[in-house]
Amino acid sequence: MLDRMTNADAPEPRPRRAPAGAAVLREDVTEAIRTAVFEELAAAGYARMSIEGIARRAGVGKTAVYRRWRSKLHVVLDVVSALAVQGLPAPDTGSLESDLRLLYEVSSRALRHPVASQILPDLQAEAARNPEIAEAVQKALRQGQDGVAKGIVTAAQERGEIGAGVDHALALDLISGPLYWRSVVIRSPKLPKGYLDGLTRATAQALRAL
Repeated sequence: MLDRMTNADAPEPRPRRAPAGAAVLREDVTEAIRTAVFEELAAAGYARMSIEGIARRAGVGKTAVYRRWRSKLHVVLDVVSALAVQGLPAPDTGSLESDLRLLYEVSSRALRHPVASQILPDLQAEAARNPEIAEAVQKALRQGQDGVAKGIVTAAQERGEIGAGVDHALALDLISGPLYWRSVVIRSPKLPKGYLDGLTRATAQALRAL
């Protein structure tokens, strides 16, 4: 009887169950945790932040955090490193000064955001004590804007606004350094009137002089 059973008579196979421990990590939960990491860093600082605090802000259990990261160090390293690949969109306005002015406007708002203004100085302090955090912070800050600065410089070279032999690393320092110094290092509460316009003109002149 069994050897005469047709395919139509055969029972349908049961759907395969995922092996234990292979649960799919929900992306919305992961993003909620990442957001909570920024909020906890801003509120408590790295030294006092905890997995419990992150989980509470994200509205999840500690297990959800530990499924994704082994410790708070790994959470922070992942979140900070992710900033490096996001970066800023490269301005393409048609002129060097206009590109710089737009970049400074966007960067100024980002650096002076309440969360960023709390997190960056704290991470810089931790970076002095922890080589892994130092590497992640450097990557996020350097690579996050390197592509933008390179795009601005390359476009200006193609338009003949600056020389072809410009040192791109030095150009990045000229473009990014002053605003970061004022916004993050000395933490000026408010940019003086006309500061971004003056910075734009000075940076453009410096790039042309390289």
